[in-house]
Amino acid sequence: MSKPLSDHDRKKQISVRGLAGVENVTELKQNFNRHLHFTLVKDRNVATRRDYYFALAHTVRDHLIGRWIRTQQHYYEKDPKRVYYISLEFYMGRTLQNTMVNLALENACDEATYQLGLDMEELQDMEEDAGLGNGGLGRLAACFLDSMASLGLAAYGYGIRYEFGIFNQKIVNGWQVEEADDWLRFGNPWEKARPEYMRPVHFYGRTEHHPDGVKLVDTQVVLALPYDTPIPGYRNNIVNTMRLWSAKAPCDFNLKDFNVGGYIQAVLDRNLAENISRVLYPNDNFFEGKELRLKQEYFVVSATLQDIIRRFKVSKFGSREIARTDFSKLPDKVAIQLNDTHPAMAIPELMRVLVDEEKLEWEKAWDICVRTCAYTNHTVLPEALERWPVDLFAHLLPRHLEIVYEINRRHLERVAAKYPGDNGRLCRMSLIEEGGQKRINMAHLCIVGSHAVNGVAQIHSDILKATVFKDFYEMEPHKFQNKTNGITPRRWLVMCNPGLAEVIAERIGEDFIRDLDQLQSLRKYVNDEAFIRDIAKVKQENKLKFSVHLEEHYKVKINPNSMFDIQVKRIHEYKRQLLNCLHIITYYNQFCTSVLIPLTVPFMQAAPGYHTAKMIIRLITAIGEVVNNDPVIGDRLKVIFLENYRVTLAERAIPAADLSEQISTAGTEASGTGNMKFMLNGALTIGTMDGANVEMAEEAGEDNLFIFGMRVDDVDALDMKGYHAEAYYNRLPELKQAIDQIAGGFFSPKQPDLFKEIVNMMMHHDRFKVFADYEDYMKCQEKVNALYKNPKEWTKKVIYNIAGCGKFSSDRTITQYAREIWGMEPTLEKIPAPDDKI
Repeated sequence: MSKPLSDHDRKKQISVRGLAGVENVTELKQNFNRHLHFTLVKDRNVATRRDYYFALAHTVRDHLIGRWIRTQQHYYEKDPKRVYYISLEFYMGRTLQNTMVNLALENACDEATYQLGLDMEELQDMEEDAGLGNGGLGRLAACFLDSMASLGLAAYGYGIRYEFGIFNQKIVNGWQVEEADDWLRFGNPWEKARPEYMRPVHFYGRTEHHPDGVKLVDTQVVLALPYDTPIPGYRNNIVNTMRLWSAKAPCDFNLKDFNVGGYIQAVLDRNLAENISRVLYPNDNFFEGKELRLKQEYFVVSATLQDIIRRFKVSKFGSREIARTDFSKLPDKVAIQLNDTHPAMAIPELMRVLVDEEKLEWEKAWDICVRTCAYTNHTVLPEALERWPVDLFAHLLPRHLEIVYEINRRHLERVAAKYPGDNGRLCRMSLIEEGGQKRINMAHLCIVGSHAVNGVAQIHSDILKATVFKDFYEMEPHKFQNKTNGITPRRWLVMCNPGLAEVIAERIGEDFIRDLDQLQSLRKYVNDEAFIRDIAKVKQENKLKFSVHLEEHYKVKINPNSMFDIQVKRIHEYKRQLLNCLHIITYYNQFCTSVLIPLTVPFMQAAPGYHTAKMIIRLITAIGEVVNNDPVIGDRLKVIFLENYRVTLAERAIPAADLSEQISTAGTEASGTGNMKFMLNGALTIGTMDGANVEMAEEAGEDNLFIFGMRVDDVDALDMKGYHAEAYYNRLPELKQAIDQIAGGFFSPKQPDLFKEIVNMMMHHDRFKVFADYEDYMKCQEKVNALYKNPKEWTKKVIYNIAGCGKFSSDRTITQYAREIWGMEPTLEKIPAPDDKI
């Protein structure tokens, strides 16, 4: 009987990880030791695991640097159009393994560290997640950067280098507690400070109007210091740049009135300026109108536009000579994509630069601005739309308020000319909301100042045109497009699920990693016994690994043969974690009378300022406390709240999932990308016809998803008729039992009234109609259970889902952005590596 392969030897056989040539391994070992000794100044005898991680990171980074420099030289030689993706969030996660995957170094590095007596996974676990985002928006931006590099686009990601990213979450006595995410405390080997490109950003002040133009005087200056991170494409030798700005106080900050006491205070006050890049705002899908947030938004926009204009003007790589001054060519060389309304200030700022500094006429400047900028909308929830008070604008950005007023005046003139006498439309379409406190509607500013406006799933884009932006669509229908979101298959398949990637590659080759549409050819294997067996085996291995992780980190013993029913997303009423809670309680109650399949249900995190979400977390943990400790149930039902969920934990959880919960109220989820990650990794979806679920059902076949609940039209009809939760409560005994248990303290015996607030909300103030979909959801869960008892038929549906994932590659999304919005053409051509002769 042959000896089973070690984990190390199994990895060596996975071809998608790259080849481990002897020369490569020898060179990597030499460079590793060199960095350990000379870069980190450490001896092997005293080096820690973190030192070894840094030595490995620098070794891998060496392979990036030459490609990075050559890529920039290539762009300056070719002078292509460049796209600038501006986002307040980039949820990058870890960089080491992703870089090894994209440079085909994974097996070589694994072998080198093995020969050095080190464990690769242990070193990878030393890396901090770069959690500079809240959830979908920031992770989408990260996937887009990967795809733009892999498609050979001259692209730059611009954002803020937050000192503290998304908070670290602890669960203490069932409650969420937040801790600061000091992700930079040990340093970041992947970034390079670029002080030579530091830029001044002006706040406050006042405007002076002169015959030769407008001047902004008496401003407070904050310096923007750029840090560059290399973004490698997939095995094409392209390395693009993500540039994140850090706020620095100038040397003379508040030192105008010098005396010793004043000097000390002035130096301490430097923190006020540098607070701009101190912390990521943690609220997702919720607008918080704080001055610091508006400062952050203008800070990133001002610094970025100065960089864009500088790069537009200069002639060649490394040069500072101005060679291009005709701004009419700007839209031919520059595309600016606004990731939601957070960077909306780019529009008035570009107008300020063109009119006040470059002295262009307003009409010409406006034409350039509109043709350069494009806007992606990410939500239809009214509480998430940015509406800044005019008073705050006047105080912080006085010149920009004047520009916004002028944009609005001319915009309303165009509206009035097209729709004479329609004062209601003028009011609805104004950039300035009157009545009470005057506010600037940033979404309206983005639409008016952009040549393209897109939603992020077809249903979302249709809703924007039919309701939220109906007036704007009727006036300028040519602006509105759809760009369904996507995910990078490099991180979300090859990296996080190499076993599945290899099983696929054995059947159809490795080209699917660059062209995910090739997964369609897996349909011919849907009845192939060996393929069905291989897919099921990989899933079970991933579940075993995740079970071990859960037991180690959450102290809960999991039955790896149970169905892993996972809902991991930000806690929000519209995502309806409460519907899932009701299902778990009902399932728990049914265990007394029925034989049910074993079930494991993990959840994830909330925002710190969001009271209802914190109460939902407490309910989940309370249900877990009862269910997980019930000796009658044993390991047949477990409820786990995944503490401190982030990209790295997602990379463990998603490959292990059997069932993906995508159960938002129809018409509320713009797209979702977690749904795509689960689908690609072999989970089946239970979900409503919302966001990208609709297109997933189209691609995989609706019969291969578990679709339930109201459609958008049904929700609208229920709104017209009136939603009465009590009617469902009185009609459905199982629902009534679950609600009574929550309200009566069954899950909180020491505090019987703990969840009265949640029950009151569900019974009387539930905008998202949990009870209306409960009955259909429970029936759908019964179908899930029935199919799960037939592993072969379950796995066939899994294969159909994986085969239908091609559309959901971010490569497809970015190709559409490039061709239909940016006026650029992607390419799969490789550029020469640094050691190749040109």
